[in-house]
Amino acid sequence: MVALAPSPTVATIPPEVSFADALARGLKDRAGDDPLALASTTVLLPTRRACRTLHEAFLRLSDGAALLLPRMLPLGDLDADELLMGGEDALAAAGLGDPSKPLQLPPTISGVRRQFVLTQLIQKFGEVAPGAGVPTVDQAARLAEELGRLLDQVETEGLEFARLKELAPEQYAEHWQITLDFLKIVTDWWPDWLDQEGAIGPAERRRRLMQAQARAWADDPPDRPIIAAGSTGSIPATAELLRTIAHIPKGEVVLPGLDRRADAESWAAVTEDPTHPQHNLARLLASFGIDRDQVRDWPVDRPTQAAPLSRNAVVNEALKPASTTPEWRNLALDGGAEGLRQALADVRLVAAPGPVEEATSIALLLRQALEVPGKTAALVTPDRALARRVAAELRRFDLAIDDSAGVPMADTAPGTFLRLTAQMLGEKLAPVPLLSALKHPLAAGGEDPGAFKARVRELEERVLRGVRPAEGFDGLRAQLGDQPVDRRLAPWLDRLQEMAADALAAMRDSSVDLAQVVEAHMRFAETLADSDQEPGAARLWAGEAGESAADFAAELARHADAAPTIDGRRYPALLDGLMAGQVVRPRYGGHPRLAILGPLEARLQRADLTILGGLNEGTWPAETDPGPWMSRPMRDDFGLPPVERRIGLMAHDFTQAFAAPEVVLTRATRIEGTPTVPSRWLLRLEALQAAYGVKGLLTPDPRWVQWAKALDDPGPPRPCIPPAPTPPRAARPARLSVTAVETWMRDPYDLYARYVLRLRALEPLDQDPGAAEHGTLIHAVLEAFARDADTHGLPDDVAAGLRRIGVQKFDELKVRPGMRAFWWPRFERIADWLAERERTRRADGRRVLAERKGEIPVEGKQASLTLSAKADRIELLPDGRLAVIDYKTGTPPSEKQVALGFAPQLPLEAAIAAHGGFPDVAAAGAGELAYWRLTGGREAGQELTLKRTDPDELAAAALDGLTALIDRFADPDQPYHARPRPGFAPRYTDYDHLARVQEWSAGIGGED
Repeated sequence: MVALAPSPTVATIPPEVSFADALARGLKDRAGDDPLALASTTVLLPTRRACRTLHEAFLRLSDGAALLLPRMLPLGDLDADELLMGGEDALAAAGLGDPSKPLQLPPTISGVRRQFVLTQLIQKFGEVAPGAGVPTVDQAARLAEELGRLLDQVETEGLEFARLKELAPEQYAEHWQITLDFLKIVTDWWPDWLDQEGAIGPAERRRRLMQAQARAWADDPPDRPIIAAGSTGSIPATAELLRTIAHIPKGEVVLPGLDRRADAESWAAVTEDPTHPQHNLARLLASFGIDRDQVRDWPVDRPTQAAPLSRNAVVNEALKPASTTPEWRNLALDGGAEGLRQALADVRLVAAPGPVEEATSIALLLRQALEVPGKTAALVTPDRALARRVAAELRRFDLAIDDSAGVPMADTAPGTFLRLTAQMLGEKLAPVPLLSALKHPLAAGGEDPGAFKARVRELEERVLRGVRPAEGFDGLRAQLGDQPVDRRLAPWLDRLQEMAADALAAMRDSSVDLAQVVEAHMRFAETLADSDQEPGAARLWAGEAGESAADFAAELARHADAAPTIDGRRYPALLDGLMAGQVVRPRYGGHPRLAILGPLEARLQRADLTILGGLNEGTWPAETDPGPWMSRPMRDDFGLPPVERRIGLMAHDFTQAFAAPEVVLTRATRIEGTPTVPSRWLLRLEALQAAYGVKGLLTPDPRWVQWAKALDDPGPPRPCIPPAPTPPRAARPARLSVTAVETWMRDPYDLYARYVLRLRALEPLDQDPGAAEHGTLIHAVLEAFARDADTHGLPDDVAAGLRRIGVQKFDELKVRPGMRAFWWPRFERIADWLAERERTRRADGRRVLAERKGEIPVEGKQASLTLSAKADRIELLPDGRLAVIDYKTGTPPSEKQVALGFAPQLPLEAAIAAHGGFPDVAAAGAGELAYWRLTGGREAGQELTLKRTDPDELAAAALDGLTALIDRFADPDQPYHARPRPGFAPRYTDYDHLARVQEWSAGIGGED
């Protein structure tokens, strides 16, 4: 038995030098010329990434020469096989083994299995507990994930769940009382369930391993050096292990960035302030039983390019506990204001207007760093969205960069494909999720991917544009016609339906086993990913992201027996929730001189340029949310550490990174239009400057934001003239409808785009029925009623007859329930108004013709044109003349517009009728031209008759105007101007963007 050292061995490495490089050099210097001395050393580091960082530091130190490296183990992910065995008696005492057997420890419970079991428990509690409410399976799964985190925290702190019974429910709000009752049930039942499973929680296993190792080394200290470096001991079991290492004869703890300058009053306050960057180090030293002056300095070489030594002093002074900030009046910094100015000389601030500009500015900073040979640069941020944006922006410079935190599986190609296919099936082939899945690069359906995408585009144009079709494959097929493209799509849809049949059936089931849904979904995803050259499984599960997705799918299937029976319709939301915590980390790749690091990963690393991004409250530091299962008072009473301790850990990482040779601080002043609050650490630095009477040191540098905007700036606006296309005469339309003539008058360019270029705007996906559909519906009802009345005579109850036909048309057009509830009362009022008109106008025996098509040739001097029309209503008046009526569900044109020729529809229909252009209607003059405005509002309808001018004169004038128009545009040099008369331009056309109207219709000053 070796006696423990009476005084712990603890050292610190200051923040202004690279922790990993200093640690490597110190260990190598200790080993001297003995090549085996270094190999006999064991180094415990916070993470596996830190182990790789130290490995790279040794490579730099040896210039790539062969070197026997120490054994490096991650404290945060210790495994039983990696522990240094010794002290078997202590291990047996800890219940982890006996002297005759190797270390025995139950395996870790699968995170997915734990989440499924807790999901069941949450749902069952919601069913029986009054006032609790029954969450859906996806809501329960998210609550189960948070409950798993709470269990991990309790196990990490080594607390006993029995303490929950000591909490008095009456001290808390009613909903917390319900939660506490549930937690008592969970914690009574959970240990027994784990025993039955033969497993333990991950945090409990880590705690036991560390405690076992601490006891083993305390009982039988190893005879080789043990170094624990870079940890702050925030986890109790880690602190216990560090304490043991510090006391064994050949053990040593190396702390990152211990503040030696703080006065005694400030240091005492640090111990009570969990948000302070030195809080965890202070608690750790207190557990060691030593003061700061007993901590020695690790031998370091301070390179000439290191940050000024006072940089660390500045940030420590700025982040002093609030109770001691009045000490700023004493100006304790070396050199006073001038010292502060020198310390912050290489610190810059970039305040971008938004996250996009912030990311682009950071990308430019990183790119500029590469202009200096050998210079390294790193972005340090906890904001994963910012990290992904920066990585994307760097691709414009052909730079690949890895994010140490990895990429969320949900954002990878396989993860996105699984989510989209689930949504497609869960939403019963609604247009947006259907196209999202079928347009994914992995979708091929057993065909050549290009041919498959061609079919998808045809499906989009023929079926999915406009109002949503009926659900399922039957609804898609019902939209097909008899064109060749439709005949191609029908068998293609049949094949898709066959692929998706099992998965669709599973997701329609209101009570189905998760294993069945997962198996059917994954089989469909693989089948849809099949190409003509490669099986779907090989395409879907390829690469690092594919392997991770395959492992995730296998984990779901393996543990689905622990999941509750689910409503298949909730599966897509459940899948999203389960996938949310999954991350794909690349094994290799990225740029050798650039990096994106999380704050913890950056603790031991050092770049020449360090960019601290996302410095806003709520991001860095993050929000301190206690979670849904315990309030802050409950956590305090139970014995869990305050959630503010996370801020202290993040503050420590900030101070470490702030001491880099060159630092740029960045933040976005607005996110999604909402103003942001600067990080408290930025505000503290600004307050420190004010206390020292220094101005302008951290004034935002606008150049980077300006350069970021300039990357995508097209330059100063250039004059743009209105388009004036002059197609050849042969390409100009020779047949137009009366509504197209109105377009010709108001906006000739619209006519050019529609009839010469033959461009048609695609309808929106999943379009809600709007004014156009409402008008079509009313026209269909009135046409059917008029034909029925023409055949069988006017019914006794006209309004009832209109309603009967209205019901048929509403059903035929499959009007959605929401729109039906809005439109039907309006239609009933229209029916009552029309009933009165029908009885009055038919009283003299006139015949009514509905929706009649007609056409006439119009001969000009230079060219001719066929004019066509579909008249809504033509009445044969007793005097032999005609009444031409147009239904309007919107606003009809004014009589002035008609007289000026800008609304020639009715007069031209009268002209066609006067020339016998309507079949079964003898040529006759017009006795009446009228609009019936049918809105169904307070005034259900309006009859607007054109009275200022004789109808025949209006018809003749409209025809003369059309003849002149034909002759004018017969000239191949006559351009099709856009909006030649702005006062009469249409309110909206599909071609304004093509005509670039906004560019030439407004001056640089923005005035129309």
